Amino acid sequence: MREGSLEAPTRHPLAWKEPSFWDEKALDEEMRRVFDICHGCRRCFNLCDSFPRLFDLVDAAPSEELDTVKSEDFAPVVEACTLCDMCYMTKCPYVPPHEFNLDFPHLMLRYRAVEAKKGHKNFTAGQLAEMDRNGSAMVALAPAANWASTTSNRLTRPLIEAVTGIDSSADLPKFHTRTFVMRDRGDPILANDKAQAFGKRKAAIYATCFVNYNKPDTGMAARALLNHLGVETKVTYPACCGMPFLEQGDLERVEKQAAKVAKALRPLIEDGWDIVAPTASCGLMFKFEWPLICPDNDDVKLLSKATFDIDEYVVDIAKKDGLPPGMTPIDGGITVHLACHARAQNMGPKAAEMLKLIPQTKVDVVERCAGHGGTFGVLKETRPLANKVARPTVRSAAGFGNAHIASDCPLAAKHIVQGVREGANGTAQKIEPEHPVQLMARAYGLID
Repeated sequence: MREGSLEAPTRHPLAWKEPSFWDEKALDEEMRRVFDICHGCRRCFNLCDSFPRLFDLVDAAPSEELDTVKSEDFAPVVEACTLCDMCYMTKCPYVPPHEFNLDFPHLMLRYRAVEAKKGHKNFTAGQLAEMDRNGSAMVALAPAANWASTTSNRLTRPLIEAVTGIDSSADLPKFHTRTFVMRDRGDPILANDKAQAFGKRKAAIYATCFVNYNKPDTGMAARALLNHLGVETKVTYPACCGMPFLEQGDLERVEKQAAKVAKALRPLIEDGWDIVAPTASCGLMFKFEWPLICPDNDDVKLLSKATFDIDEYVVDIAKKDGLPPGMTPIDGGITVHLACHARAQNMGPKAAEMLKLIPQTKVDVVERCAGHGGTFGVLKETRPLANKVARPTVRSAAGFGNAHIASDCPLAAKHIVQGVREGANGTAQKIEPEHPVQLMARAYGLID
């Protein structure tokens, strides 16, 4: 046996189409095997609340071992997992190729999938996962929906909380009457023929559900920046990547989304277009999660090799082709949060690397979980825990005192900024959540 963490972690495809995957007895045996290893190691105690819950559960058992822990008590451990993959990627010494073969996040996913198949689902979380349906419906209703969802609206937010279970204190994403895809159709941007990368690259920006419906300005900034760097661009959006369904353990829906989107993007890839994702979660799905869930889908395999995170892409241009001159400092400094789903892509801190290309600009890095995790940060039953996990991140962000807070995860950025605003030192800061690419575009004077 070799000690762990001496080799790069490798991941096995998720065997969710095997009967044994859904066997509850086999699942319980695997939970106990893995939990016993975690209990004996405890290296992940400070990552998220799943591990403290597990360790407290074992410590409170009569034998102080797993043999006297009831299986029905495992549910809170699973609930606290946000599928961020940080235990797998950065902490666990027993991931494959170690013979213990421990994959904690995918074990939590398996538990959720089994529970979902039995009908144990959170109705609100399931409805929130329907991103394209919801986003399309809200295009026409955006002003009214945004008015109703504002945290200061004492008329509607308590009612929404009572009916749906969405915490009235959670700052919810806003919708737009003109999505990123709509804005792109009416606002073509020509590539900069003076840039070093001109004529060398073509990038199809995968709009992502959040950027398309909730943050179109991020998409427009990404396209403006890439065009300025000399990259020919187009916008594409066949459908949502399915990350919200993954969080619910709905693997069949994830497979359907993967097949639909990968098939639609294949012609672009074959025509020489790179696929660039402005949201870290979508890049993670394309590169890693889809190939593990759909290992036999050739379209998915092709897409995984052609996908870039937006920050990764800009840094690659800077290193291989060079950047055009003309960047100016960003006043007030930047706090950049390294999103868990960006870190899980194992590509390095690209957001920080990119922002440090801006001259004479203070860039501070926060490398901790923001605690949001999809619906985890908005549902009343889990929001207190999301705030607890985020507390060290919020303290760091507030302590830096920078004028800008950015993250590749738009929900993380929103969660952090709300925490800073509501903190003792943050009430006077009029700060908005931003994407790193927006700050890069601003440094070039491409956006206000």
